[in-house]
Amino acid sequence: MLPEGPARHAATSDRQGAIPCALIVLDGLGDRPNPALGGKSPLEAAATPNLDRLSARGAVGTVVTVGVGIAPESDAGVLGLLGYDPRTDSPGRGVLEAEGVGLHIEDGQVAFRFNFATVGSKNVVKDARVGRSLSTDEARELATALTDADLLGREGVESRVVATVGHRGVVRFSSKKGERLSPEVSNSDPFYEKVGGLGHAVKPERPQVRKVRPLDGTPAAARTADLVNLFVDRVPAILHDQQVNVRRRASGKLEANHLLMRDAGTSPKGLRTFRERWGVEGAALTEMPVERGLARLLELEDVFVGPVDPEKRAEGYEERATRCRELLRRQPFLYVHLKGPDEPGHDGDAPKKREIIEALDAHFFGPFLKGLDLSGCRLLVTADHATPCILKGHSDDPVPVLLAGSGVPQGSHPKGPPPKFSEERCSHGPLNGLMGRELLDHLFHPKMAPLEPRGRGAGVASPAATSTG
Repeated sequence: MLPEGPARHAATSDRQGAIPCALIVLDGLGDRPNPALGGKSPLEAAATPNLDRLSARGAVGTVVTVGVGIAPESDAGVLGLLGYDPRTDSPGRGVLEAEGVGLHIEDGQVAFRFNFATVGSKNVVKDARVGRSLSTDEARELATALTDADLLGREGVESRVVATVGHRGVVRFSSKKGERLSPEVSNSDPFYEKVGGLGHAVKPERPQVRKVRPLDGTPAAARTADLVNLFVDRVPAILHDQQVNVRRRASGKLEANHLLMRDAGTSPKGLRTFRERWGVEGAALTEMPVERGLARLLELEDVFVGPVDPEKRAEGYEERATRCRELLRRQPFLYVHLKGPDEPGHDGDAPKKREIIEALDAHFFGPFLKGLDLSGCRLLVTADHATPCILKGHSDDPVPVLLAGSGVPQGSHPKGPPPKFSEERCSHGPLNGLMGRELLDHLFHPKMAPLEPRGRGAGVASPAATSTG
């Protein structure tokens, strides 16, 4: 069973006859042609009859979730899709992750997202995710050890380290003397740069743990940068002797011997709730702490289901489909975030990514769409960012988008079998060239006139912004 877990239009959650709408985000779905799949992308190569039929009944296109030239993290991509500007509206990935695991961030405290990582000599990062084999239980043991070590106690600062899922975690810094710390500091993670409130994926020539530096001229930022550098420098000595790493070394596994810190934030101020932004209530079905934290801050109903068990993927997706149908019956808006395609993208495993996309189509979209009256709802399916397998990281590629349901005019489709839902086909669709902030306008208020395909060049981002982190 699953665990519980200013508007431009005058829509309200209690208006009569409101059309329920769902935004379904497939994390990292976008990709590029891959030689392992005969020159097709994982989406293009996958058997997706349910998504193909849905796209034939609606309109397709592409979307740049945040901005041209920006390879966003998931939190920034989702904020863009929900109609916010992550550069100014995001409180920072660290805060979102912390809120997602119930670690509240007060004004004057600072939170970072981190990865447990494997780092070699000269601080060169050997693996930013510990081979993706660090279990959540192992990570929790290491996080407890770091918290108990009180690494900044002599400086009068408490460091609370919390593991989330696998190699991921958050750390909260708070002064024991009431000193205000600043989030205006850079990352130690070489695979991400902080740009305003968002993390921007980059591909460093030499991936070394970076020194954190202040991003403004305030004494608080300088002090915070110094504290974080001290903390990062003291981490390896604690981690080295932990039984988790003793066991991992003995079994030939990569050890979790360092932290990569990124995207500092503090208590959010002025972030409009989803109802304030769009005029409707809603719910969010999420699998990872960062999306859960975002849902909580936007005051969407929190339905947290946790990651899918890879050994029970079919059952997991089917249960999610059932839960989503229930939510769509009682909420005017539903945001769904499914992690699946992103991880094999980071691992460079195109066949695995194709397999997961096929599982989503068969076991989530199949039961979710079965018997669903599209004349009484609207669905928008897209991704928060692309994770091309050939890059093993996020990119700034536009991602495919599909809109179908009540009031959505169908695009131009050839006769015969449903056209394939893919990056290539979507790049010729009538919704091609959208920005993330435009999507919910189309979902809530679709244009009634027939849509004509737009040129595939519209909205295409530079391929330069990529990350292996």
